[in-house]
Amino acid sequence: MKNGLSIEEVVDTIINTLPTCKVRQLAYSTFTIIYISNVGECYIARFDNPEVLIKRNGNVDIIEGKEVIISGRRVRESKFNLKKDDIIVSFSDGVLNAGSGKVLNLGWDLKSVSEYIKMTPSNISSMSLIKKIIGICDDLYLQKPGDDTTVLSIKIIENKHVTLFTGPPINVGDDKIIVQRLIKSNGKKIVCGGSAAKIVSRELNTDFEMDMKNIKGDIPPVGYIKNIDLVTEGVLTLKKVLEVLVDYKKNKYHIDDIFKDDKDQNAAYKILKILIDECTHIDFLLGRSVNSAYENFGFPEDLATKIQIVEKIKEKLIELGKEANVFYY
Repeated sequence: MKNGLSIEEVVDTIINTLPTCKVRQLAYSTFTIIYISNVGECYIARFDNPEVLIKRNGNVDIIEGKEVIISGRRVRESKFNLKKDDIIVSFSDGVLNAGSGKVLNLGWDLKSVSEYIKMTPSNISSMSLIKKIIGICDDLYLQKPGDDTTVLSIKIIENKHVTLFTGPPINVGDDKIIVQRLIKSNGKKIVCGGSAAKIVSRELNTDFEMDMKNIKGDIPPVGYIKNIDLVTEGVLTLKKVLEVLVDYKKNKYHIDDIFKDDKDQNAAYKILKILIDECTHIDFLLGRSVNSAYENFGFPEDLATKIQIVEKIKEKLIELGKEANVFYY
C-alpha cells in the first residue's frame, strides 16, 4: 500500500502467502491492516482478527466493517475519518483468550476490553495504553501466555511541547537568556537541579520552595516555582529517569507499575509521566558549568556525567518516537 498497490492486491498477496492448516484446509494466520492518509482518512481491512476498537469523546465503539470477498476469503472493510484525540486499538485474539480456563472461564471478552479502554485517562499515550492492556493479559495468563498476544494502538494528537532546563550555564550572562527561553516556550516547563531552580527563581523574582514533607526513597523531593510545571533535583533524579527509559520500549511494564508504591511524590515518575504521556517534542536546555555543590561536598557526579545522562535520555526518547533536542549553554 505504501508503494501504491490497491488494497485488493495487498490482501490477495497476504492471503495467498498465509500457511494453510493441512487438516482444516484453512489459513490459520490472521491480519489487520490500518491505513491512514495525511488528512486523517482511515481504512481498515481485517481478516479473522478480533474487531478493532475506537475511543472517541470518552466512548469506545466497535468497528465491525462490511464484509467483502477478496481471493475467496471474507474480509471486513471499514472507511471513516479520524478526529483529534481518537484512539484506535487493534489486537490479536490472544487478548480475548487471556485468562481462559485459568482466571476467567471464557477469557477477557470484547466488552470487558472495551470497558477497560473506556476507563483509561484521556491523556494516556498509545504506548502506555498498550502496556496497560498487555499487563492485564499477562496477569490473566498467570505470566504463561497460551496464545500470541499482540496489541497495536494509534492516537491522533497535536504536537505537545516540553522544555527542560538543567545545570547552570558557563556564562552567567546566559542565565537571563535561558530563563526567557524557558518561560516563552510552548507547553510544559521542567527545571531539574538546585542551581537551575535558583537561577529561574532569581530571574523571575519569585520564591523557590522544596517539598520537605514528602522525603522518601532514593529520589530527592520536588520543588515549586511559580509558572513552572515541575521542579526537581538534578543528577540523581535524571539518572533514575534514564534507568527507566533504557529498556522501556521493550519491557511490558508501564511507569505506573514501576512506581506503584510512591508515584504520587516521586520526582522521577513525574518527569517520566510528562515525557512519555504528555509530550511529542522535548527541548533540553543544558548548562555546562560545574555545579559548585559537587566541588564543595565532593559529590561523585561530574559535569560529563550530567551531559551523558541528558544525551542518553534524548536518545531513548527518540526511540519512543519523540522529537528531542539538546541545546548547550
